[in-house]
Amino acid sequence: MPYVPQSQHVDRVRGAIEGRLPAPAGSTRLVSSWQRSFETYRLDPGSVIGPRVLTSSELREIQGKEEAFLRASGQCLSRLHDMIRVADYCVMLTDAHGVTIDYRIDRDRRSHFKHAGLYIGSCWSEREEGTCGVANVLTDLAPITVHKSDHFRAAFTTLTCSAAPIFAPTGELIGVLDASAVQSPDNRDSQRLVFQLVRQSAGLIEDGYFLNQTTQHWILFGHASRNFVEAQPEILIAFDECGNIVATNRKANECIPGLGGPRHIEEIFDTSDVHLHDIARTDTIVGLRLRANGATLYARIRAPMRRTARAASNAPPRETQGDSHLGAIGRFLRSADPRIAHNAEVALRIAGKRLPVLILGETGVGKEVFARAIHDAGVRRARPFIAVNCGAIPEPLIESELFGYAPGAFTGARSRGARGKIVQAHGGTLFLDEIGDMPLSLQTRLLRVLAEGEVLPLGGDAPVRVDIDVICATHRSLTQMVDDGTFREDLYYRLSGATLSMPPLRERADIHDVIAIVFDEEAQGAGHVLTLDARLAERLCAFAWPGNIRQLRNVLRYACAVCDSTRVELRHVSPDVAAQLVPDAARELPLQSGEADERARIVEALTQNHWRPNAAAQALGISRATLYRRIARLEIVGPHRR
Repeated sequence: MPYVPQSQHVDRVRGAIEGRLPAPAGSTRLVSSWQRSFETYRLDPGSVIGPRVLTSSELREIQGKEEAFLRASGQCLSRLHDMIRVADYCVMLTDAHGVTIDYRIDRDRRSHFKHAGLYIGSCWSEREEGTCGVANVLTDLAPITVHKSDHFRAAFTTLTCSAAPIFAPTGELIGVLDASAVQSPDNRDSQRLVFQLVRQSAGLIEDGYFLNQTTQHWILFGHASRNFVEAQPEILIAFDECGNIVATNRKANECIPGLGGPRHIEEIFDTSDVHLHDIARTDTIVGLRLRANGATLYARIRAPMRRTARAASNAPPRETQGDSHLGAIGRFLRSADPRIAHNAEVALRIAGKRLPVLILGETGVGKEVFARAIHDAGVRRARPFIAVNCGAIPEPLIESELFGYAPGAFTGARSRGARGKIVQAHGGTLFLDEIGDMPLSLQTRLLRVLAEGEVLPLGGDAPVRVDIDVICATHRSLTQMVDDGTFREDLYYRLSGATLSMPPLRERADIHDVIAIVFDEEAQGAGHVLTLDARLAERLCAFAWPGNIRQLRNVLRYACAVCDSTRVELRHVSPDVAAQLVPDAARELPLQSGEADERARIVEALTQNHWRPNAAAQALGISRATLYRRIARLEIVGPHRR
C-alpha cells in the first residue's frame, strides 16, 4: 500500500515541481530528480507498478561481466546486512546502470521485499523508476537517503532507501550500494545511522576492488595514526616499478594535496631518507613526510602480487595480442610452470578446431577452469558452455540429465519434457567432468551422439540434431579402465583427440604465483584490506596440497573470513591445516651434517643475492618453488623477519 494516498502524492509532486509546495526534505536534489522524472522521462507519479526485473539469463550475463566486482563486495554486503537486519532492512548491490546484481535478504522476508520490488535483477534507473536512492546516486554520484514520500512513484512511498556510490580506481562509477526497508519510522532522522553504515561499507568495497585491480603494482597503505596502518588503513596509493602513481583511492584524493593528474611518488612524499621498495622488503611501518604541507603519513608498502607477462619469463611474451584477445587462456600462457604454459599453447592452437579434448589430473587441479579457458579462446566463446559432473549425478538420473526426455517419459516427468545438457550445449561446448564415472550403458549412447551428431531424448522417437565441441576431464586412468573393461575403448579414442595433463599443485613451479592469485581473489570478499604474511606463504608453498587448488582456495577463504587484522597469518588458518604447516617436532632436532651444509649453501646464495628468491634459486640451479620448500623445511628466516 502507498505511504500516502495516491492522489495526494501526485498533487505533492506536481506542486513541488511547479514551486507551489515546499521541496521534499528541503532538498533541491530531490526536486530536480522529480522534475526530470516528470518532464524528461514522462513517468506517472501515481503509478503503483513495481520495477522491471530482468530474466535469469539476462541477469547471468550481467553478473558474468561484473565477476570481479561481485567478489570484492560479497562479504561486505553480508556484514552490512548483519548489522541492520534486526531493523528489517535488505542490502542491494547494483551495477553502473542500476541493475541489482547481488542482494542480502532474510529468507523468511524474501517474498515481502520482493513484493515491494526489492529483488535481484530489478532495475532502478531514474529513466525507468524516477526518484529513488539508487537512481539519484547514479545521476549525482553522491550518497543520499530517499525516505518514503521522497520517492517519485507512489509504488515506493513505503520504502526508505540509503544509497552510496562505488568507484573504480580510474574514478568511474562501477555500482551502487543500497540499504532499504519496507517499513520504518516516519522521521528522516531515523535513517542517519544506516546512511553512515552504507557510506562506510561502500568505501570498504571500493578499497577491496582497488586492491584487486592493482595487484601488479606496488601499494602504499597509509593512515595519519601509526596504530591504524595495520588495522584499518585509509589511504591507498598504487605505483609502478618506476614510482609513477597509477591509481589512488578516494580517501587519498581527499587527504593528500596534489594527487590530481600524473605524478611520481617522490613528488608527493619526501623519500630522501628511505627507499620505498626497501620498506616493502622489511615489512615495516614508516613515517613519510608530505611535501605539500609537511604532515606525516604513516605507511607500509606491499610489493606486487602478480607479475606482468614479461616478468613471468625471461623470454618475450608468447602472446602477440593483448590479454583481452586471448581471454582466460592468457593467464595460463604466462605461467612459470612449463607444463601449464605448454598446455595453454596447445589449447590455443586447437581451440575451435572441432577436436575433442581430454584433460587429465588429480581432483582439484583446475580442470574445469582450464576447459572454460579453452572454450573462451575459440570461435564458440559467445555460445553456451555446459558443464556436467558425471560423478555427482545419481546413476538413475544421468541419462535424463544428459539426453533429456520426452513428455510423459516416466513417472514424475515434466508435462512438457526437458532438454538435456547435450542439447543445451548446441552451438557451444559440452564439458563432461569425471567422465570415468559414466556408466557403461551411457557410454554407448554418448558414442552415438559423437558419431552421428544427434540426440534421442529418453522416451522420444525423433532425434535432435546437435553441434557441439566436447571437452572431458577425469582423475582416473582411462587406459587402465579400458584394459579392465570398465570404459569403452572406441569412446576413449573418440574423446582423446588431444590429451592434456594438469600437474598437481605441489609439483608446479609457479606454486607461489598460484597462491598469490588465489589469495588475491579470496581477499577481495573480505570487506577490508588484507595481505598474506610472507612466512605463511612460504609454508603454503611447501605444503603437499592433496586437494590441490580447490583445497588451497578453501584454506585461504577460511583464513580471510576469520582474519581480525589486515595480515593473514598462520593463526588464521583452520587448526587441522595449521597443524600440518607447522614444522614437525623432528625438525627441531639438530640438523644432520648434510642438512647443515645444504642450509649453509642456501643462506649463502640468498645473502649474496640480497635475499631475492628468484636470483638465489637461479644461482643454486633449482626452481623457485623448490627453494621455497627447502627454506620452509630448513626453517631459514630472512634477516628482516627475525
